[in-house]
Amino acid sequence: MKRIMICGSGGQLGQKLISAAKHAPRDWRIFAYNRSSLDITRPEDLRVALAEAQPDICFNAAAYTAVDRAESEPEIAHRINVDGSRRLAAACYENGVQFVHFSTDYVYAGTGNLPLKETDPTHGTSVYARTKLQGENEVLRHHPGAHVIRTSWVYAEYGHNFVRTMLRLGRERDELAIVADQVGSPTYAADLAAAAIQLGTSGATPGIYNYSNSGVCSWYDLAKAVHELAGIRCNVRPICTAQYPTPAKRPAYSVLNTAKIAAVVGTPRHWREALVECMGKIG
Repeated sequence: MKRIMICGSGGQLGQKLISAAKHAPRDWRIFAYNRSSLDITRPEDLRVALAEAQPDICFNAAAYTAVDRAESEPEIAHRINVDGSRRLAAACYENGVQFVHFSTDYVYAGTGNLPLKETDPTHGTSVYARTKLQGENEVLRHHPGAHVIRTSWVYAEYGHNFVRTMLRLGRERDELAIVADQVGSPTYAADLAAAAIQLGTSGATPGIYNYSNSGVCSWYDLAKAVHELAGIRCNVRPICTAQYPTPAKRPAYSVLNTAKIAAVVGTPRHWREALVECMGKIG
């Protein structure tokens, strides 16, 4: 029986990793750690957890993801996304544990108009983006065999995400103004988790891989789709980014080219198909 360690198991991706591992073809013994049971920034916590789990593979879904709050809490974001990722990757390497780490589309410049390849230039424009990019670099430096998965617009039927927010606001308000000039690809956490486990156990070349569901939309398009599927009658107006200023700058274009990972795990399904499944589970 193989042993799998999941860090950040309390989040939407972490919960989906647990579910995906339970339904994987091979028989896994799962060791899941949330933020209260494992602080990845504390070496002693890592030593204890690795001794307990003795994993064959570790998935790191632990991260500081409060994009706007990171602008006023850069030290905390750095401690988790950079220092914590480095310590976990190094500890896994020292113990001969395969490692899969999750990153974000925010690390790209976000100014182009062609699907982004793993080799395209990076340029973090926010604290969150910079710390995730630094975290990637630290992971690959301290664990040469690691896989890093960059993903975008992640959501699930639980947790804090855009889909659930649109459901709540659509029921509470008669009108919403949603940004229509930021374009990307939504990613259902269940699909991301399944792909990550498949990649991590495939023996594929280490390095960076992009993953999202296929297809392209704006936040406005996604909001409209959520309301349509939920039968919500709410007037959703498209606005531009300048009309909705936020502390952290978002990429205008973050559509990911997923050809590299598709060669290993298969082509991701369309975001609308994945959204339908998620909405069905929300009920």
